[in-house]
Amino acid sequence: MRNLIFFLYKYHAFFLFFVLEVIAFIIIYRFNTYQKASFLNYTHGVANTFYTGISNTKDYFYLRNVNDSLQMENARLRNQLLTSYYQNNVSLTNINDTVYKQQYTYLAARVVNNSVTKRNNYITLNRGSLHGIEPEMGVISENGVVGIVMTVSPHYCTVLSVLNSNCKLSAKIQKNGAFGSLVWDGADPTQAKLLDVNKHVPVAVNDLVITSNFSPIFPEGLPIGKIKTHALDAGDNFHNMKVELFTNFSTVSTVYIIKNLLKAEQQTLEETLQTNQLK
Repeated sequence: MRNLIFFLYKYHAFFLFFVLEVIAFIIIYRFNTYQKASFLNYTHGVANTFYTGISNTKDYFYLRNVNDSLQMENARLRNQLLTSYYQNNVSLTNINDTVYKQQYTYLAARVVNNSVTKRNNYITLNRGSLHGIEPEMGVISENGVVGIVMTVSPHYCTVLSVLNSNCKLSAKIQKNGAFGSLVWDGADPTQAKLLDVNKHVPVAVNDLVITSNFSPIFPEGLPIGKIKTHALDAGDNFHNMKVELFTNFSTVSTVYIIKNLLKAEQQTLEETLQTNQLK
């Protein structure tokens, strides 16, 4: 108590000045219209800035929920694309309700593990058999092809990344339909090679490379990348091309898993044909 009294005595001039200043501001505020309006405008501005900051902070913490919602919406919209359907028309007359049946479905997923520095890279997703995931389903990002589902557990699946020496995708050049095989040589994670394109096919830098219709895993026409360099050595029958991949594997975080509803039927038919040829 003694120390408190000593403190107040020592700084009594400052406290007296502070009290008088507060009384002066109150008098000015109460009996002068202009000063009152200015003070209210200032306090409202400060309050609005404060509340805006709080709102922006809340929005930031809700970004993940918003992103998950957008992923689900994108998957729903992809399910409605005509590229997710096959034409079931067997005559020259189109019937509106029976011309198309859905062939592909899309399920949003999140990357929980990823590698790009190895020769054989894999990606782990937070979707598994409980979500309907099976081996040999295609995986894409919003920019391009990512890989193929390999192993599945109840809640997770591993994906054979395009950046894997064992991954081989059926691809084609969009402008002329020339098809080949997309493989990765283990060097640059932003590039892959397009092999087996005949030397008579005209190619140019920046030609778009897309998925072909020879694979039951991916729909035809999905973007893969664009031709960055191409060469044709003397005596070679095929172009030597490097493709700049659209998917950035170093930053990919959200993907879509593709299910071909007619895949089993196609594979059964092809296996039957192979069995008959062996007899």
